[in-house]
Amino acid sequence: MTATLKAVLAMAHSRLAVVLAVLLPLAGCATMARKLEAPRLTVVSIGMISADIFSQQFRVRLHVQNPNSRSIPIKGIEYELFLEGDSFAEGNAGEPFVVPARGESEFDMTVRTNFVSSIGRLLSRMNGRDNSKVNYAIAGKVAIDLPFVKAIPFQDMGSLDLGTLR
Repeated sequence: MTATLKAVLAMAHSRLAVVLAVLLPLAGCATMARKLEAPRLTVVSIGMISADIFSQQFRVRLHVQNPNSRSIPIKGIEYELFLEGDSFAEGNAGEPFVVPARGESEFDMTVRTNFVSSIGRLLSRMNGRDNSKVNYAIAGKVAIDLPFVKAIPFQDMGSLDLGTLR
């Protein structure tokens, strides 16, 4: 084998090593991203912050459970909240936080509603039935602050004690 051929092979080998050194960690990240399970979000409480004739602001407290063996850095949540089957609020919660591996966390988000389009309909839907609880559904996407991880969809349904609507 000539010296030139040996030099070419050595150069090709070192380039291949560099390419593999770059691509293997990226493949690992992509594999990890596919295995990430969606966190579970549940509504803990809803409390009125302010109100006038045109709109209201509510603080919605959410509980997040992380079923994964690694922490999840959440950079934002896009959501739609339904009360008694009717759209109550939608928007984005953009305060970042981290949910520990196999752990849980709670956070607040502020939502705005229109009295005519949400509170009024909620009250009319509850007329004539047990008014101690309200059914909710929440759905949306959780934006994760990790490379190669797309927003993860979530949804949850349950009921809230109206005592939490303070």
